[in-house]
This record gives sequence, C-alpha cells and structure tokens, in this order.
Amino acid sequence: MAKHARCVPWEHAMSRRRWLGTTLGAAAGAYGLGGLWQPALAEQLQSRQRQVLFIWIDGGMSQLESWDPKPGTRFGGPFRAIPTSVPGIHVSELLPRSARLMDRLAIVRSLCTQDNSHSAGVARIQRGDPKNRGVTYPYFGSAVAKLLGAGQSGLPPYLWIKPGGGGFKYEDAGFLGAKYGALALGDGQPPENLLRHESLSADDDAARQALRRRANQRYAARRRPEVNDAHGYVFEMAAALMEQQELFTGQDDPRDVQRYGSHEFGRHMLKARKVLEAGVTFVKVNSYGWDTHGDNFNGHARLMPKFDQAFAAMIEDLEERGMLDHVLVIAMSEFGRTPRINGHVGRDHWPEAWSLAMAGCGLHKGLAVGQTNDEGTFVDTQPYDIGHMFHTWFKALGIDPQRTQYDNAGQPLPIAHDDCHAVAELLA
Repeated sequence: MAKHARCVPWEHAMSRRRWLGTTLGAAAGAYGLGGLWQPALAEQLQSRQRQVLFIWIDGGMSQLESWDPKPGTRFGGPFRAIPTSVPGIHVSELLPRSARLMDRLAIVRSLCTQDNSHSAGVARIQRGDPKNRGVTYPYFGSAVAKLLGAGQSGLPPYLWIKPGGGGFKYEDAGFLGAKYGALALGDGQPPENLLRHESLSADDDAARQALRRRANQRYAARRRPEVNDAHGYVFEMAAALMEQQELFTGQDDPRDVQRYGSHEFGRHMLKARKVLEAGVTFVKVNSYGWDTHGDNFNGHARLMPKFDQAFAAMIEDLEERGMLDHVLVIAMSEFGRTPRINGHVGRDHWPEAWSLAMAGCGLHKGLAVGQTNDEGTFVDTQPYDIGHMFHTWFKALGIDPQRTQYDNAGQPLPIAHDDCHAVAELLA
C-alpha cells in the first residue's frame, strides 16, 4: 500500500419541547402548582450540567466494517454499504439501526494517529497525547471529572462500567491525583459490601464517619493533602452510593432489556443510561474482543449487531428524555484495522486511517467529516490526530482548551495538545 501524499432529520409527531411542556405541565398539576412549576422545571432541565458517555471499543473496531465501508474494492470485504437517514452518507450493513439515526450522529473518517500497539495506543488515545512534560496526563474521564466536577448528583463523577473486576482505578487520574480516578463497576455491579452491616445502626455509622473526618483533618494538617483527600473521598463516595443503591438493586424493564440486548454490552449500556439519568458526569463503557487478527469478517458479523443494537437504543433514549442536548456521546477504539487482509482472513492494527462516531451536546448532526481514499488505505483530506479530538470534545462541553489550564502544584499545563485545534466543522 503506497501512502498518499496527504496523511433530512427524523420527524416526530410531537417535538421534544412540546412533550416536555405537556409532561411537566401534567406533573405540575399533580403537585398542585399549576403553571408555576412548569417553566421553572423546564429551565432546570435545559440548564443541566453537561455529561459524557464514552464507549470504548477495546481492541480496534474495523472502520471498513462500520463507519467507512468500501464495498467492491480490493480490501472492502464481503459486506455491503447501506444508505442512512442522511442522503449521501453510507455505513456498513452491519449497522442498520445506527444508519436510521445518522441524522443525530457525527462521524469522523479521517483519524490519523500514531501508535499501532494496544499498550501504547490505549493510553495515548485516552490521554489525548499531550506533549511530554515529565508528568502522566489524566485519561479523558478523569480530565472531565476534574474540569466539570460531580454536579448535583452526589455520585462519583467518573464511573467505568466494564466486564470483569471492578474497584477504584486511581491510575486514570495521572497527575490530577487519585481522587479523580475511575470507580469501576465490574460487570455493571456495585462495589462489594455496599450495604451497611445489619449490626451497625445509621446513627452509629454517622458517628464513626464524623470521627474519621476529625482524624483525617489532624492527619492532613502536616502532610500534603493529595493522598488524604483521596482516602476521604472514597468514604464519601461510598456513602453516596449507599444512599442511591436503587441504581444497582432495581429490576430492569424487560422492554429496555429487549431493546438494548440481553448480551453483556447491552446490559452495560442500559446501566450507563441509568447512571447518566442519575447525573453522573462521565460514564465509560467498555466492550472487549475486537482485536480481529483472525477471522475478521465473522468476528465483526458477531460483534457489530450487539454494538449497533445498544448504541442505537442509547441514542434514541437520550433524545427521548431530552438528554442528548447535554450528553456528549463518543464511540471509538485505540485505532482501526488494516485495509489489507492478512493470511488468517483478519485485519491487523491500523492507526493511519480510521473512524469514530459521536452524538450529542455541542455537535452538528448528520455529517461525516473527512474521507479516506477509494480503497480506504489512507486519509485523503485533512488528517486529525487524537489531540484534535480532545480540543473538539472540550469545546463541545463548554470548556475552552485555549484558555483553560491544569494546575499541577503551581505548574500550569494545557488540557489538550498545543499543536492541535478543534475541528470547527463538527462544532455547533
């Protein structure tokens, strides 16, 4: 492969605004408030803090079997391209539900990053690849938790829903300090021992927590605050989770399970919707098993329908609930997959030309930015590195990366790569 020289909206019978007005009016009447409560609550909903749903497709989704198909070409593979709800934009036939929602989505087809290994690529993509300043930068989730805060939910600002084990993942926070790490919900389950032991009364527990806080204050008086802050934070977040345990103990609506899918990814995405509704600032959902070096086409034929089902259900639900205006949705991997098909009928790692999909707050809808050449081997327009995406995401969330800096013990540090910029075409 020789490298190129250059690296109509869905209509609704009732609009969301009208639906909110009707529903809130009914609720106001039920509370005996008449028309007084409706505009106040509507304003409150419209001013909700911005949130992020970050869907991490671990291992590398193939752009050719998803957002940038090249059927009938040397490397195109067996799957067709299908039209979407936006004329002129086609995606893989493995994404039929997402195709119908294209007028809510924004696709980037011109990612050109650097690392082609998982060990380097995962960290580089999720940190935004800032210039080396001798410190470990935070993952995007920790950055958003720091810059946007926990909001009014009282819940941890950064939750990570993933297969396997859970626990507190302080490593994501980098130099921000352990407080901004991720609370991982292994298999979507709450942390162990979430419930207060039956032998301990609420009053006794409150007294113990008060004593702990006083001891922490004495301990912290002559020491650097970072570790102590994180230690105390874990206890406070545990208490907050205990107060909202219905997020984990309640039964899912069977209709939701059917729409999202009873498979692992569907269950985790449904859990993500619930915690977003509860007000969590940043929610990451992992899907594993996408490293298709062998049998790529059967692998994607198995994986893509699960992704498509849960992803489309999430976009539909966020829009129906009036949340898509303040939730930024990002679905991406650490790189794409090679156009060339290897001897094991697989595709290898390919950071040179790949795609991601987005929706939600601060973004234009119904567009595909950038393009690859006819065979999908390299980017044929302006290439965008992950630093450009960080600038774009921060801007979409109302954070100006040109004027906002981290404070690392008195050292000012940029929140996104200095040499990159936001992709203006994506921003509303």
